[in-house]
Amino acid sequence: MDNGWNQSADAWIASQGDHGDFGRRYVLDPVMLPRALAASPSRALDVGCGEGRFCRQLSEAGVAATGIEPTPALVGAARARGPGGQYLRGVGEHLPFGDECFDLVVSYLTLVDIADSDAAIREMARVLAPGGTLLIANLSGFSSASADDGWCRSLLGHRRHYPIDRYLQERAMWVEWRGIRIVNHHRPMRRYMQALLAAGLTLTWFDEPEPVAGAPADRAAQYRRVPWFVVMEWRKGRD
Repeated sequence: MDNGWNQSADAWIASQGDHGDFGRRYVLDPVMLPRALAASPSRALDVGCGEGRFCRQLSEAGVAATGIEPTPALVGAARARGPGGQYLRGVGEHLPFGDECFDLVVSYLTLVDIADSDAAIREMARVLAPGGTLLIANLSGFSSASADDGWCRSLLGHRRHYPIDRYLQERAMWVEWRGIRIVNHHRPMRRYMQALLAAGLTLTWFDEPEPVAGAPADRAAQYRRVPWFVVMEWRKGRD
């Protein structure tokens, strides 16, 4: 099934630049990078690494980071921008690695792109070493529930509120912004939580981050009106 990523790759690369879009740069990175580095991982896997931006951040911090990504143009961009890194083409549902070989696995806004999120979670847990961390940033179900409709606006175009509709109904939808048109998957929070618990993982940290100080005020105000993201840290037990 076409999910739009091949056609949207160039626009995606342009949207990320060197520092990521607003949500990554001012909301998620300030949380994700310190959490990723907290346990001093030696080998990390970034599932759905895109153009490789977060992998490069991990590598700059001294972590041996591997990125896996299904979109050829994004893999090519990751290799060009981070020639010292390892970037492979593949999908989260079938990770081409042995069991328990990474002490950090990252899913940075990728579960919404994956059709079979349960399979991807099982695979991420499989390749995670005992005692290792699975660090997930994902769209909040409150924001993804109406991502294809967007804000309810006044007659003058002002944002009145962001709707939550059909929250419990899992579905794929086309979303479009800045020349990017891709399929996202809405799922209620319970779907992810149940899959992560079934994989034998333990939740050790949770946040709904908001923009940090210094973020452009107009965009920051918008991101504070909706619980846009969740960040979760899961630990694999030691037998």
